[in-house]
Amino acid sequence: MSKLQGKVALITGSGRGIGRALALKLASEGARVVVNDLDEAPAAEVVETIGKAGGEAVACVGSVTEDGFAERFVGMAMDKFGGLDIIVNNAGYTWDSVIQKMSDEQFQTMLDVHLVAPFRILRAAAEPIRVLAKKEAQEGREVFRKVVNISSMAGTNGNAGQANYSSAKAALVGLTKTLSKEWGRYKVNVNCVAYGFIDTRLTQAMENEDTKVTIEGRELQVGVPGATRNMLPAMVPVGRAGTPEEAAGAVYLFCIPESNYVSGQVLIVGGGINL
Repeated sequence: MSKLQGKVALITGSGRGIGRALALKLASEGARVVVNDLDEAPAAEVVETIGKAGGEAVACVGSVTEDGFAERFVGMAMDKFGGLDIIVNNAGYTWDSVIQKMSDEQFQTMLDVHLVAPFRILRAAAEPIRVLAKKEAQEGREVFRKVVNISSMAGTNGNAGQANYSSAKAALVGLTKTLSKEWGRYKVNVNCVAYGFIDTRLTQAMENEDTKVTIEGRELQVGVPGATRNMLPAMVPVGRAGTPEEAAGAVYLFCIPESNYVSGQVLIVGGGINL
C-alpha cells in the first residue's frame, strides 16, 4: 500500500517549482491534495496531472496573504475530502535589497508571505485537528498528522540583501518549534525544511540583470546575477544545485509514518553546504 493512502495534504504554492513537485509526489503515494497557487492556470495544470495519474486533487487559487484565505484553504480540505492530515507551508518569493534601501513595505511583505500566512493557516487548522484528534483518541487510535514549514538557509545562516526574507524564514523556525510542543498532544509532528541552492525561478540566472516576475501586482526582480550563480555550484559539496524533485523529497520524509517520532526539527537541504 502507498505510504500516504487516504491522507489529505494541503500545499501552498504548489502550482510551480518545489510545491508542484511535492504535490505530484504526495499524490503518487496516495494522498489527496489541495493545490494552491496565485494563478489559476498552474494550479489547474497540477490538478489535471494528478487526475490523469489516477490521483485526486482540487485547486484553491489565491494569495496566502488574503484575508480569509486560511479558513477557505482549510475548509476546502474538510469539505472536499473530509480530513486534514498534512500541511506544507511552501508559498513564497523574494524581494531583495540591502537594508538601507529596503522600504517598510518590502520588509513587511516578506513577513506577511513567509510568516504571517503560515501562522494563519495553522491557526485555522487548529480546531479541526483538535476535534479529529480527540475523536481518534476516544476510539483508541493513534493517528499522526504532519506540518512541514519551508524555511531557507537564508533564515538559518543569513544572506546579504535579504534582511526581510531571512528574518521571516528565521522566525518560521521559531513557529515550528513552538507548534511542535503545543500540538504534540494531538499527535502532530511539526518540522521545518531549510533549503540551500535549489534550481527554481528564484535562483535562475538574471538576464542582463533585469529578470522580472509580476506577483500580486508588483513587478519584482528575481534570480541571481549570472556571475554569482556560476560560482554557487562550487560552494556545494555535491557540485550542483538541487532539483525541485530532490527538494520535495526532503519534505516527503517528514510526511511518512517513518517520521512519526520526529518533531520540532530543522532539516538543512543544501547538498552538504555548511555556511
